[in-house]
Amino acid sequence: MNLILLFPEDFQSDTCATLEGRRFRHVLDVHKAEVGAQLRVGRMDGKVGVGRVLSISERSLELEVTLDEQPPRPLPVTLILGLPRPRMLKRTLQTISAMGVKDLYLINSYRVEKSFWQTPVLSPEGIHEHLVLGLEQAVDTSMPKVHLRKLFKPFVEDELPGIAAGTRGIVAHPYQAAKLPSASHEATTLAVGPEGGFIDYEVAKLQESGLQSAHLGPRILRVENVVPVLLARLFPVI
Repeated sequence: MNLILLFPEDFQSDTCATLEGRRFRHVLDVHKAEVGAQLRVGRMDGKVGVGRVLSISERSLELEVTLDEQPPRPLPVTLILGLPRPRMLKRTLQTISAMGVKDLYLINSYRVEKSFWQTPVLSPEGIHEHLVLGLEQAVDTSMPKVHLRKLFKPFVEDELPGIAAGTRGIVAHPYQAAKLPSASHEATTLAVGPEGGFIDYEVAKLQESGLQSAHLGPRILRVENVVPVLLARLFPVI
């Protein structure tokens, strides 16, 4: 945990906050914090700064908080991802959050198993938990937005053209595709398939909606690996 993320309910005033639960235990067990120690803190969807430990009890600690720095810039990308299996989804949510993706669409696909949509990871609480872990890792405070789309065709036909309009549209596809474009700060819409990739019909529909097929090279990577590789290749600074 490189950042202690503070939520509105933690604040007793603009400069005083209370930590309990997981974050409290982390500060004691990992940071070994004592009264007077300074910690890297940030307010959810706000600024980053320093928290000085004022007092410690059995179940909580009090912080004097100074927030005067902006969080890292978000990546100019909308990520469209075929829903991965639950275990992989947890890691992917943390990764995209840490790397600065702020708009994620989890969509259905022919190769997405129906049971994946029933996982508790997709509950608001499950999504929030893993996004927070990514923010804590990256010293970021800006919570990504996650949109669930269980019907492929209506999403691609009705929503995607508007999302992709005016952006660099890319669908990651290893076959009959151009080389991935060079790194750029250009606004980008990036689609990545589930395990096994998009089928040809889905690739064609994505292309009709304004995305162009592109590949990384001869190696085919797992979803949890290809997402960070694509983001690192497409943008100059992560």
